[in-house]
Amino acid sequence: MAMIAAVPQPRRSRNLWAGLAAALLLCLGLTGASRAEPAPTLAAQRPNIVLILTDDLDAADLSRFPNITNLLARQGTTLSRFFVTNPWCCPSRSSILRSQYMHSHQVESNRSPTGGFPKFRPLEASTLGTWMHDAGYRTALMGKYLNNYPEGAPRTYVPPGWDEWDVPVTRLYQEYGYALNENGVIRRYGDAPEDYLEDVLSAKAARFATDSTGGDAPFFLYLAPVAPHLPAHYAPRHAAAFAGERAPRTASFDQADLSAEPRWLSERTPLSAADTRRIDRVHRDRLRAMLGVDDMVGALVDALSRAGRLDDTYIFFTSDNGFHLGQHRLRPGKTTPFEEDIRVPMVVRGPGVPAGGVIDALTSTVDLAPTFAELGGATVPPTAEGRSLVPLLRGRDVPWRDAVLAEFYHPSYSPSSPPTYAMVRTGRYAYVEYETGERQLYDLRDDPAELHNIAATADPGLRAALSARLALLRACSGPACRLADAAGTVIPGTVIPGTGVSLEGGVSVGTAPGG
Repeated sequence: MAMIAAVPQPRRSRNLWAGLAAALLLCLGLTGASRAEPAPTLAAQRPNIVLILTDDLDAADLSRFPNITNLLARQGTTLSRFFVTNPWCCPSRSSILRSQYMHSHQVESNRSPTGGFPKFRPLEASTLGTWMHDAGYRTALMGKYLNNYPEGAPRTYVPPGWDEWDVPVTRLYQEYGYALNENGVIRRYGDAPEDYLEDVLSAKAARFATDSTGGDAPFFLYLAPVAPHLPAHYAPRHAAAFAGERAPRTASFDQADLSAEPRWLSERTPLSAADTRRIDRVHRDRLRAMLGVDDMVGALVDALSRAGRLDDTYIFFTSDNGFHLGQHRLRPGKTTPFEEDIRVPMVVRGPGVPAGGVIDALTSTVDLAPTFAELGGATVPPTAEGRSLVPLLRGRDVPWRDAVLAEFYHPSYSPSSPPTYAMVRTGRYAYVEYETGERQLYDLRDDPAELHNIAATADPGLRAALSARLALLRACSGPACRLADAAGTVIPGTVIPGTGVSLEGGVSVGTAPGG
């Protein structure tokens, strides 16, 4: 890492860095370094693939859920630093479906006109579903698709690429009294215990995964329960679970001093006794709702085992974003750049995946689609921006990224959310730039709870390197994103915009000092 003079940096528009980043990525692209790789040739016997995507599950202790722990975590590998591209439902799920960051797919929120299903719909010609379907997989999506689905389309609408489609079209989060679009036919469910959405989805998933009418074709199942999203309704059989449970009182819970934080955070009042009681109640309900997902995991693994398909099936378990419960004085919610909201659980079991393994590499939801494509021999389009996790899961030592990007756009209808921001997360640092000009910087080695924002006091060289790295990631597109996030990426002769200060020999934006 080159050293630079410690001079104050005036506030500058991100466009200055974005121009530099775009020029660098263009030059790298012209060298051929970002050329898309063809899909690998695999043996005729391809694996089945299951993605279980929960809704708003933080990277909590999965040991509370016996099936998830015993059948997935202990039989597979945990990715301990797995991040979302956006800590909000629809933008995050759009990244999963397309392997693109928010600035590329431009689904920026949960509602029209900036987001939701209507904003994503023009992109449906190329998604994870079409990739896998075109590769010869039987495909299914069951559960939550995208917010506001099917707004602007008939209730019977099924997007391209999906052979089996079982998605709520009413009362998405209520778990009872909803209607499902079942392959173009609307079916209404009532309020009986057997109508509980997670159980209905569980039965459908087990039938799909064991269906033999498709011959030898492998299957891809995208199973998306709505738990533990609020109101976190749970099955009656779980009503007595976790009685007396309190939300974790982490180091940042009801944080005492927020004076160094951006205004959106520093002006928040301490938690009241009523706030704390609600946080504890929400925590209990979320745990109870997750027991329905735990039962779903147990039923699916059992069905696969009885059908003789478990050994040929990969199961990926994760969430679309995290959730905070009192940290930094934040009432229950998401959308912030803190670890609670951007880091989510990720567990994988399947052929060749070590049991009980842990992978510490920086990984992201943008990596899921390329991973499934490599496992299934599907073609990855040049628009994809993530990396296949297959080499990591198989223990191969390969060049990897050392930074991940998260972005958030503040819509006018969500006043409690932070301002628009982008952040880069390295192995050591979390660095955030807001549209207000405010900054956050945390040294996660010394401050894992993110209690001390050092943006105003950190070494200017560190801030410049992180800002440059963030600009690269925000400007990247397609394969160039795998250059922007790569360890050791160097910008030769970089001059900090507006200062005239040169980074002698260039700056390795892949490795900020100590990062």
